[in-house]
Amino acid sequence: MAQSLSIKVDGADIKDVLRSASLVATIIDNEEDASTQDIIAAARADYRRILTGLYSEGYYAGTVSILIDGQEASNVAPLDAPDTIEKVRFDITTGPAFRFGTADIAPTTDTTELPDTFATGERARSGAIGDAASAAISGWRDAGHPVAAVSAQQITARHTDRIINATIGIDPGPNAVFGPLTVSGNDAVRERAIRRIIGYPEGAEFSPQTLEQVAERLRRTGAFSSVAMVESDTVIDGQLPVEIEVAEAAPRRVGFGLELSTVDGLTVSGYWMHRNFLGGAQRFRVEGEVSGIAGETGGIDYSTGVSLSVPRPFAIDTELTASLALNHEDEPNYLLDQFSGDVTVTRLLENDTDYSVGVGFVMARSEEASGVRHYSMLTFPMTGTIDRRDDTLNPKSGQFSTLELTPFLGTGDVGSGGRAYFDGRIYRSVGEQQNVTFALRGQLGSVLGVDANNAPPDYLFYSGGGDSVRGEGYKSLGVTQNGVTTGGLSFAAVSLETRVDITDTIGVVGFYDTGFVGETEIPFEDGEWQSGAGVGLRYYTGIGPIRLDLATAASGDNAGKSLSVYVGIGQAF
Repeated sequence: MAQSLSIKVDGADIKDVLRSASLVATIIDNEEDASTQDIIAAARADYRRILTGLYSEGYYAGTVSILIDGQEASNVAPLDAPDTIEKVRFDITTGPAFRFGTADIAPTTDTTELPDTFATGERARSGAIGDAASAAISGWRDAGHPVAAVSAQQITARHTDRIINATIGIDPGPNAVFGPLTVSGNDAVRERAIRRIIGYPEGAEFSPQTLEQVAERLRRTGAFSSVAMVESDTVIDGQLPVEIEVAEAAPRRVGFGLELSTVDGLTVSGYWMHRNFLGGAQRFRVEGEVSGIAGETGGIDYSTGVSLSVPRPFAIDTELTASLALNHEDEPNYLLDQFSGDVTVTRLLENDTDYSVGVGFVMARSEEASGVRHYSMLTFPMTGTIDRRDDTLNPKSGQFSTLELTPFLGTGDVGSGGRAYFDGRIYRSVGEQQNVTFALRGQLGSVLGVDANNAPPDYLFYSGGGDSVRGEGYKSLGVTQNGVTTGGLSFAAVSLETRVDITDTIGVVGFYDTGFVGETEIPFEDGEWQSGAGVGLRYYTGIGPIRLDLATAASGDNAGKSLSVYVGIGQAF
């Protein structure tokens, strides 16, 4: 193993580029257990790799010398390698930078945008030539020519003038439509179901974007570990045959979750799911959750439910989900036993935007300070979601927003009305390594058409706890009238976080939360505010960050008097 490596570059300051191109540097920097024969072989290969690195920066008259213990590597055969190597030295001269004289590529479509780096007078980086060819080919493919390719290229260097002349010819190939589709690799998932889900547009003009949409529809089902669209190399009678190659994922999956808070107690959740329940990529899921264990939330809550999701029940990019759930909530201000179910249809508008509509029922019994209530409801849930986060568990950029509207018709001891809830989040990262992230969350809610005494107790709003205001007691802020506390008809909350990555696996967080609960259906009217603040620690893992937050109340008589601890998986929001 070599003891030391030195790289000397005379000319331009591109040492980092050339070092990253070197196999010898990779072996030594990673402290790999390589033999001297490996070092010699890597050094001999580095002549071409270093030259390629020089070309990538526009240097075509450079020289490269690689010395192994003072001897040129090209003169040392790997089989004649010495027993030990003490020093490897790179002596590189970049020479002058070259620029494009001629930079032509044709033909291209009217909408093709060639890279600015491929133009007369620009630095003649080798990558600019490849980027220009790729852009031209992509332009023709977008215009319905699937087999467009480079047909000719002439690249010459004029060393005296430090000029590179590059001329590239493109063969667009014939215009084509989507031809016959074949499916391969499937076993348990029926081919007929695959064809129904993807909506392959045979006979329509070829489009790479459409082809990717077809593949993505199948990926979203979760029934496949890989999906690849393989285009034919030739167009036959104006048609492009396509093969979709799939690999099925393991059909059964289990998961679990744990969250711990000194206020909310311990929450344990889990699920079992079958991703191809009826042979058509249907998802059947059984889940359960127990929360409030050893907490200050009134008692132990539990819920269990089953759901069946069917991809493309009738229209493209839709999914139908039928679910049943049984819930028991032992909250500070009410006790609720509830059986519910719904059927919803979700429509995907874009990869990051969807909406759903449905119909459901609720049968419930509640115990509150005002007495016992028995009621049933017919619900009409509607949801719209835009999710443009770069990562759902640890977002660093993007935004997320969801709006939930639930009109309901009540019978028995509950009225009729509607519930609205909005949750919006924005993430921005700064710094050279993007290691400082600012996160903002806003929530708004309102119950319309009924007063608090005639509304379902779990439709009313509270503030306090891990999902609204950390540091305050769980659902500690509601509305109190005549000595009786209930949830409010309106709600608002804002959370601010600054997240700083200290290392690749450790991060720290500072946060401030504030929440409002109002007596009327209009937020910010006739209500009270509470707030909390604290710091946190994050340990980043493959399943998301492990979260530890320490918070205290920042308003009211209890400000700063107690400390609450929250532990979970994923960021707080």
